[in-house]
Amino acid sequence: MENTVANETRDKLLAVTERLIYAGGICATGMDLIVKSSGVARKTIYRYFRTKDELVAEALSKRDERWMRWFIAASNKADTAAGRLLATFDALEEWFFTPDFRGCAFINAAGEIGDASTPIRAVAKEHKVKLRNFLRELAEEYGADDPDELARQFLILIDGAITVALVMGNREAARDAKKLASKLLRS
Repeated sequence: MENTVANETRDKLLAVTERLIYAGGICATGMDLIVKSSGVARKTIYRYFRTKDELVAEALSKRDERWMRWFIAASNKADTAAGRLLATFDALEEWFFTPDFRGCAFINAAGEIGDASTPIRAVAKEHKVKLRNFLRELAEEYGADDPDELARQFLILIDGAITVALVMGNREAARDAKKLASKLLRS
């Protein structure tokens, strides 16, 4: 029973932290706000996590797991290998039109945290590696001459579309990226 309560408390803390940092940024999200919003005492938080960086890194890890499950499922709805590659942009477009879209939490975190050796930056990099690996699987299934290269190119298109959607407010950026991706597949 005690373990269940501890896990529920930890899960609630991670969910609240993730929501707060995605909405307002890591630096703008102080421990006081996390305590107030989660209802978890500061002492309890530090029992689970030694530092705010560890808390944020774990919250981002949870987001990575959830986001990748959604993205893979959304992309795999297409019937063909080429369709699955292009469906990645359909998934992005759907995401861009959600009311709480704030760009890529991992790009945002990496941009906010200058020190590349922090656990936060490690989680951001790990997310991009997982995304590239998924794209490589799709490129391999498609029969690309160089699946690694195609995966890298698609990753650039995906991250570019996310950035344009956020910074420029162009929520149709995924459509433009999809057109470029179609050209890549034809070349």
